[in-house]
Amino acid sequence: MASRHALPTAAEEGFKNAAVYDAHRPSYPPEAIDAFLSALKVANYPESKIVEVASGTGKFTELLARRPERFLVKAVEPHDGMRGKLVEKDLPGVEVLAGKAEKMPVGDEWGDACIAAQSFHWFATPEALTEIERVLRPGAVFGMIWNIEDYNKPASWVVTTKWEQKLNGFITSFKDGNPRFRDESWKDVFAENLPYTPFQVIKNTITDHLPKFSLPLGEGKTLSQIAVLEGADLENAKKIVEDALNGDDVERNENGEIAVHGVTYYAWADRL
Repeated sequence: MASRHALPTAAEEGFKNAAVYDAHRPSYPPEAIDAFLSALKVANYPESKIVEVASGTGKFTELLARRPERFLVKAVEPHDGMRGKLVEKDLPGVEVLAGKAEKMPVGDEWGDACIAAQSFHWFATPEALTEIERVLRPGAVFGMIWNIEDYNKPASWVVTTKWEQKLNGFITSFKDGNPRFRDESWKDVFAENLPYTPFQVIKNTITDHLPKFSLPLGEGKTLSQIAVLEGADLENAKKIVEDALNGDDVERNENGEIAVHGVTYYAWADRL
């Protein structure tokens, strides 16, 4: 198991081929982006300053760079290969920086918003939340956004088809000790910052451990794990996927391409 501050081995291996990740990771629907940036209070505010933590190859960064607001973006990414791919894109208004969620090369209270796209579950720790608070001005908003396919959703979510439910059952049964969005444990770090008793409120005030972000989280909606399997585990995974794709409710077009269902999910919290 990787340390709380190192890049997890599953992430390091799964994201090793940055070019493949960049080519095949889906982008985000325009309507979801509009709603998300409105929740973050930066939509229609020209030259707002945005810290994007764990920006990867820049799938979300590209969308920010194309916006009419002409955002000023500091894109922070720890993975050398992914960061290199983002640098190659030379996006307007974007400064690409080497760093991680717990230690970002960004000045105090610089950001009007902080965004983690497809990533917060990897670093949902008190240390990361403290650093995100540091780089945001008071009243700014931290936003998280994910594209979630039906086969990779939390167990409580409704699935569109039987074949996606079959794959979802297999994927949720696969445990490697790494955090995933579908586990929904990333939400716990926000609750950990709440004072629960009058005594705790006083203690937190004295020790400067007050809550950092508002609750409840705002929420809205509109497989790198499998890629690192080897040997018999990989062969078993292939068989389960093939069996699921032979189901009678699989939708294919004239080119044999399969319809995959899912949603874009986003959440946000105000810096206190």
